[in-house]
Amino acid sequence: MGRIGEKFEELVKIMEKLRGPKGCDWDRQQTHDTLKPYLIEEAYELLDAIDKHDEEEMMEELGDVLLQVVFHAQIARENGSFDIGDVIDKLNQKLLRRHPHVFGNSPGYSYRQWEEIKSQEKRKKQASRIGDFNAALPALSLARRLQENASAVGFDWEDAKGVMEKIKEEMRELENTLSENRKEEEFGDLLFSIVNLARFLNIDPEVALKKACLKFARRFRKMEELLEKDGKILEDESMETLDEYWNKAKEEES
Repeated sequence: MGRIGEKFEELVKIMEKLRGPKGCDWDRQQTHDTLKPYLIEEAYELLDAIDKHDEEEMMEELGDVLLQVVFHAQIARENGSFDIGDVIDKLNQKLLRRHPHVFGNSPGYSYRQWEEIKSQEKRKKQASRIGDFNAALPALSLARRLQENASAVGFDWEDAKGVMEKIKEEMRELENTLSENRKEEEFGDLLFSIVNLARFLNIDPEVALKKACLKFARRFRKMEELLEKDGKILEDESMETLDEYWNKAKEEES
């Protein structure tokens, strides 16, 4: 067994001990359901480390994600359903099966072939050419996945210009329904079209929106600093004054 195998086996044994009779009370109380929030939290902390290009932090957060995998596998082992070996074996088989262009005779990768293989794995006839999708995904990611699946079978815009025209159309429809019950639906259509534009521009909408949120928070804090420096209180100032300080914050950032 190589160094990696030994380290991994040590991790599995540590997890087994933590869940054992003389282990940690908190770890022993956990179930698949109680661990769900932690898996989501660790995944987002890893994304944050990647965004910061902090490799030391990435290493730690990847470990936390791996811990969740080993944790769930240990619970399953205790329940008599599967263990970490089964998880790894299933993953190995899937990687071999889904990459016939690497491990088989397929001439090259194609997204459509990938989706067809996934559909066959479900052992059922694909109900729609839109493919199988996970409705639990964040809405922006789900929209992008659906659009990619539709594009793979030829249902797509020719270029970004067509998408921009669609966005304008959705804006007009939203303007016409602001006082109606359909405004949520039309707003959703507008967001869906914006995700389509992001896809054509090779932009991840989830990442782009997060960066915009962080930029807004950063500039807002800078605006507060500038106001305080001039002896002003944000809540007492007019919107015109706040807009001036907002622009100053933008200028200092650039």
